[in-house]
Amino acid sequence: MNIQTDSYSPGKAIPLEKRVFGARDLFSLWFSLGVGLMVLQTGALLAPGLGLSGGLLAIFLGTLVGVALLASVGVIGSDTGLSSMAALSLSLGSRGAMLPALLNVLQLIGWGAFEIIVMRDAASLLGARAFSEGSAWSNPVLWTLVFGALATLLAVSGPLAFVRKILRKWGIWLLLAACLWLTWNLFAKADLPALWAQKGDGSMPFAVGFDIAIAMPLSWLPLIADYSRFGKRAKSVFGATALGFLIGNFWLMSLGVAYTLAFAPNGEVNALLLALAGAGLGIPLLLILLDESENAFADIHSAAVSSGFLLRLKVEHLALVIGIICTLIALLAPLAQYQNFLLLIGSVFAPLFGVVLVDHFIVRKRSADVTPGLLRWPTLLAWLGGVATYHLLANFYPDVGATLPALLLAGLLMWMLGRKA
Repeated sequence: MNIQTDSYSPGKAIPLEKRVFGARDLFSLWFSLGVGLMVLQTGALLAPGLGLSGGLLAIFLGTLVGVALLASVGVIGSDTGLSSMAALSLSLGSRGAMLPALLNVLQLIGWGAFEIIVMRDAASLLGARAFSEGSAWSNPVLWTLVFGALATLLAVSGPLAFVRKILRKWGIWLLLAACLWLTWNLFAKADLPALWAQKGDGSMPFAVGFDIAIAMPLSWLPLIADYSRFGKRAKSVFGATALGFLIGNFWLMSLGVAYTLAFAPNGEVNALLLALAGAGLGIPLLLILLDESENAFADIHSAAVSSGFLLRLKVEHLALVIGIICTLIALLAPLAQYQNFLLLIGSVFAPLFGVVLVDHFIVRKRSADVTPGLLRWPTLLAWLGGVATYHLLANFYPDVGATLPALLLAGLLMWMLGRKA
């Protein structure tokens, strides 16, 4: 089959005959994006406070709810054939969608750079352990350029070439082998009954652990339609996306909790990586590390799609420019100071997609045959109410968790305002 790069206009629907992703393609993509070094490290955050049993429960419930919402937004891409930001114009209006598109570009450039930094730091640490401190293999600049170039190349090639030529044919099998290897080693070397009996120290409330777990799938809400718009059928988009991400994310986050408790109980990320490398897991860890480049690919490609929606330029050209920018940021910028800003931007998208889900499935009944106009004020007001709810809960009731309540309230407001519109 002749696979093209993603040269489709971000503002126009993919023709039905060009929607080629089946269930296997989508499962492969979302299993891969649910797996990664950052997912492993996020699981480690839950370990001290919740313990193994509490951590696994928070991860399972958070991921289960999150993937149901993620896959539902994926169906919007399949129904409309539109990219994520273009689909927002149906709910917010053509002018109203420009703000989330701009915010999405900013956050994705930041997260793309952050992914490159995560890969660079891990590769430098493993290189220093395998060879020696100060060797070429432990040079952060080298690894920044390597991973930046790899992620940019994948982003320029587009999702069709990446998923069908690389990921589905052999990438997912290597990733499954790495996950199975990590799992077998854990069962062989860790005292799991003792870990299961060990309770958390209470430093993290269960609701916060749930909020962290649900944030993993929800972080992909502004991106998913960029890929699900290539899906053949809405049913396979929902099922394959939900199952792929659920298995991948729950598996890796759970391994992060268990390995941290077994080998790096202080929860320090570098200690966890060194413990994994010291346990003879260099090869599976390397495969997980390479898989992280797929997350950077998705960040860079979707930033290009969102930029293309705003600027009406070719996606592959924008992907090259954005990949270079992400690499330069990873080389030069103190991104640790930027992380809070990234989280602040991310807080607007959970309530936004609560609004969009209700608008698409209930108010418009999955119809894309609408003329949205410049601004849709009921939708914008419901979104604003959800964002305000998120920050009120995050600032005054942090133990409750803010993500899901803000999304649900924004959806409820949209339902109420949409009935009156």
